[in-house]
Amino acid sequence: MKDYEIRRKDRAVDENDALEILKSGSFGVLSTIGADGYPYGVPVNYAYDDGKIYFHCAKNVGHKQDNLRFSGKVSFTVVTKSDVISEKFTTGYESAIAFGYASKTVTEKEKALRLLVQKYSPKFTEDGENHIKGAFERTDVFVIEIEKLTAKANKKTV
Repeated sequence: MKDYEIRRKDRAVDENDALEILKSGSFGVLSTIGADGYPYGVPVNYAYDDGKIYFHCAKNVGHKQDNLRFSGKVSFTVVTKSDVISEKFTTGYESAIAFGYASKTVTEKEKALRLLVQKYSPKFTEDGENHIKGAFERTDVFVIEIEKLTAKANKKTV
């Protein structure tokens, strides 16, 4: 993967802050490429744990799965604290982009689903366990092994 130098060095974010942005997002945009050559970006719920991003989807169907079967190379974008500052003709934001390889996981599936429940429904873990059991067989889980993480922010306005 080619390394690009950040143009706006004043907006560079260090690795620890990049991880915090990645962990704190309410959703991310998974970008894939299909056999037809078209890119496809789709918002997904996700959980981050120990250098990996997990997301779930319906079992064996859909545009996302078709593209991931074609190529596991992905990027994953999270934007937090987005605020348009009209009078300054700018936007305050924090963003992180992870690049890596996504693959279906069976061994980490249950762990990943629990991580999603912990992130999105922490007050409903018991109900979440029941939901996991009910949806387990009709759900696929993918894991992104992060190869590179970049981030930047316009914090002066956030």
